[in-house]
Amino acid sequence: MKILYVSILIVLIDQATKLLVRGFELPWLGIKVDGMRIGESKRLIGDFVRITYTENPGMAFGINLGNKFYLTFLAILAVIVVFAYLYRVRNDSFLIRLSLGMIIGGAIGNLIDRIFYGVIFNYGKIFHGRVVDFIDVDFFDMNIFGYHIDRWPIFNIADASVTVGVLILLFARQKKELTDKETNPEIGLKNVESGE
Repeated sequence: MKILYVSILIVLIDQATKLLVRGFELPWLGIKVDGMRIGESKRLIGDFVRITYTENPGMAFGINLGNKFYLTFLAILAVIVVFAYLYRVRNDSFLIRLSLGMIIGGAIGNLIDRIFYGVIFNYGKIFHGRVVDFIDVDFFDMNIFGYHIDRWPIFNIADASVTVGVLILLFARQKKELTDKETNPEIGLKNVESGE
């Protein structure tokens, strides 16, 4: 399960970038990083990519399902399920294991915010933290169901890791199915006979 080193690396990068954007203080070490104000934005690559500090109390893209404790509990449950699946496929292809490691790392990165940030930064109780988002990317102008979109919803390293992990997993599973059908043609025949 060496792939969990990828998860750990993602968590470390995610948390380091969030703390640099949000700011933090370690008085006993004499360290203070001011960070940014909520809503403050700095250009990174012209106006195409900016660092814009926001805090998300809900799920990805600001979706809010109400009770934060239940949202955090569901996220913990999802991490456990993905970890169990990773253990089950521990001998599968590297891409499948890598994708699951990325999903676990990203999920844990955002879980740390949800579980601890309210207490650490003194604005809420445990399990009631807000996720720090800061990557702000330009998007082509379009209208969807009456909503105008000109920039992608602001996200963070953990969100990107989960998204890329899911895309890699879909690709790797598709590749594995094609390889299985080539090496064992009976699998393809069984699927055709059963209507799949």
